[in-house]
Amino acid sequence: MYQEIINHFYPTDTELRHLLLLHSRQVADKALSIVHRHPELGADITFVEEGAMLHDIGIFLTSAPSIHCHGSQPYICHGILGANLLRSMGHETFARVCERHTGAGISLQDILSQQLPLPHQDFLPETIEEQIICYADKFFSKSHPEHTKTVEQAVNSLKKFGSDGTARFLRWAERFE
Repeated sequence: MYQEIINHFYPTDTELRHLLLLHSRQVADKALSIVHRHPELGADITFVEEGAMLHDIGIFLTSAPSIHCHGSQPYICHGILGANLLRSMGHETFARVCERHTGAGISLQDILSQQLPLPHQDFLPETIEEQIICYADKFFSKSHPEHTKTVEQAVNSLKKFGSDGTARFLRWAERFE
């Protein structure tokens, strides 16, 4: 199902489509390995794969030329933008993955204190599937897709989002690794 959605928004073979598919596959594979190692979590394996493949669907609407995104919105909005796209197609649960995967989730407090251009609400992963996808995403960067981050490197990249997100990520590392 995720292939149809990706094809809808990325209909031609471009560098951005290639990067999106590569990054999303990396995240999906990491997330699926967590699900396989931790059956006690009860995660829906099909949803985890599809959600991971769709989590960055909105990047084409952002301005991030270094990763082939030539839209007009700030990159930090890509999750919200992707969520809006998926909601317009009737995919609420996947939309929630999109809007909650940035950082280790972003709280209303962080949005306000950092004056982020996001709606004033919490965007924190709630379900186990949302948490696994968000966690797995932190190990891969679209600007350096050839590199897999360590937990320590992922923590360092999260510091800009505040200490709550870093602490949340570290709790996930204890649970998922």
